[in-house]
Amino acid sequence: MSPRGSHWKAARNAEAFVKGRSAAIPGAALQAEIIARLIETWRPGAERVLDLGCGDGILGELALRRCPRACVWFADFSEPMLAAARRRLKGERRARVVAADFGTRAWIAAVGEGRPFDVVLSGFAIHHQPHRRKRALYGEIFDLLAGGGLFLNLDHVKPPTEAVEELFTGLFVDRLFRLSGSGRSRAEIDAEYRSRSDKKERLLAPLEAQCRWLREAGFRDVDCYLRVLELALFGGRKPARRAGAPRGRRP
Repeated sequence: MSPRGSHWKAARNAEAFVKGRSAAIPGAALQAEIIARLIETWRPGAERVLDLGCGDGILGELALRRCPRACVWFADFSEPMLAAARRRLKGERRARVVAADFGTRAWIAAVGEGRPFDVVLSGFAIHHQPHRRKRALYGEIFDLLAGGGLFLNLDHVKPPTEAVEELFTGLFVDRLFRLSGSGRSRAEIDAEYRSRSDKKERLLAPLEAQCRWLREAGFRDVDCYLRVLELALFGGRKPARRAGAPRGRRP
């Protein structure tokens, strides 16, 4: 997806997500706990972390808290989102905030200073890309990881049926309604959610297909580590470097 004309380039849309819809994400606390557990178990002592499509930086901030030795790169194509990340990370010396559009391979140069990464995280971002680009992006992430490095993607995936999709929509609208405190009815919030302008940018792929693409890219231990209807935390590990093999390139 090209950033030109994207819903997320508008400051009001980025602000609405940060202040509203992100708070309604079901299972957020458990998602954070599992992400931290995976990093601490599979990549303890991580020193270089990338939050790809960082939004306001919430996942990368988690990495900063749980990885005391790590520098974390925060990359996004939306300047309003990057501004929100800078506010969140103000004064944090281990944070690097960069503009990068992973709709093409050009994003790699923007984060090249950090490679090879111990961990790459992405939250609610990759689903905006066409399926062919998703598949290529997983290969690019694999190449940027150090041996033994970990990739975790927390994202929307295509529900298997319309009935399952409707379950998620109902759950999410209920949470938005409880959080709204605005006096609006649930029906009004439901209508607003279903007609929101970013729907055309939701290019959801089945979880099973995306796990297959990860395996084809070379990842091991690929799995869905947590799922709440259409929200899935999935990823895998790059095989560890063999003894005597050349180390990953650093610029």
